[in-house]
Amino acid sequence: MRGRSIPSETLLTRERDLKKLLILTSALVVVGAAAQAEEMNLLSWGGAYGNSHVQAYVKPFEAESGIKVKVSDADNPATPLKAQVEAGNVTTDVASVEYADAVRLCDEGLLETIDPAILVAAEDGTPAADDFIPGAVTDCFVGTDVYSMALAYDESKFPDAKPAGPADFFDTAKFPGKRTMRKGAKFNLEFALMADGVPAADVYKTLGTPEGVDRAFKKLDTIKKDVIWWEAGAQPPQLLADGEVTMAYAFNGRIFTAAQEEKKPFKIVWDGQVYEMEGWVVPKGAKNQDAAKKFIAFSTAPKQQARAAEFISYGPPRKSAAAIVGNLEGTDVAMQPNLPTTAANMTNALGSNLDFWVDHDGELNERFSSWLAQ
Repeated sequence: MRGRSIPSETLLTRERDLKKLLILTSALVVVGAAAQAEEMNLLSWGGAYGNSHVQAYVKPFEAESGIKVKVSDADNPATPLKAQVEAGNVTTDVASVEYADAVRLCDEGLLETIDPAILVAAEDGTPAADDFIPGAVTDCFVGTDVYSMALAYDESKFPDAKPAGPADFFDTAKFPGKRTMRKGAKFNLEFALMADGVPAADVYKTLGTPEGVDRAFKKLDTIKKDVIWWEAGAQPPQLLADGEVTMAYAFNGRIFTAAQEEKKPFKIVWDGQVYEMEGWVVPKGAKNQDAAKKFIAFSTAPKQQARAAEFISYGPPRKSAAAIVGNLEGTDVAMQPNLPTTAANMTNALGSNLDFWVDHDGELNERFSSWLAQ
């Protein structure tokens, strides 16, 4: 049997089967490569804010597009994003960053441009460019939300008089206890000037002078020994909950979420809030740019932006989205009164001057670090 020849018909059949197998294998490799390409990496902030991205953007996008989104978190995504591009090792495809960081990174050539033509029109046909609030769409940035840095306090610590504005945050005699503030110049210098009596409308005019900067730091001097500095957005509500501080200057959404989900007696004071936008950017050299831009178009549609505001109390930057925000997810709590952009919350509110921080972020943070080390 060992020397018996194989019929030619059998050889032909085997040859055909082998060819079919090779064709099928090649097709599977191509399909597998295509499926693998339809992935993207998202860099967000974590916590309640990151959860709003996952629930309102990531999950429905994956279901509709079939593109897999891997989510990672950072205390400030702009920092690792810049490092990735400069090192030539870009692993992020889309990142959520503060507006001023987006402008600076774009100016430094570290971001891809985003064609506004990819953005979804409003339900009534209004072009996206006309539906976003001013400044929400730039060469390298598309806004996702308007958040604010606002005063918050533990109501149980102040049964009688209640803090009502920036000046009370700095009054440790009338309102005793430790405070917590973000570790950095931005927001704190503006807040200090408002606490020192500068009207919101005049803050940046004052801060644009050496005397104004000195005045802000002098005001910060008055509570420096009473401040615990935070770097991650989840820290202020935790410090309040642990009783380590009685007041916080923090992201409004983090405080609101802690009050709702953990039933903490936290109160937000909107007077003196400093509001700003966050949004999407694509790092220069991102590997999955097509998927990234599909995600940006999907997640910045009015329906998705309104949905995100039902998970965390940040206002959508699209006019048509603001009108359809419902209740806090799973509750009967209306979200509109808890958004920074609601008219009643905008009294004595200050819009972060983005151009100012693009120009002065480096020098003022250097001075802040030196001041903190003294």
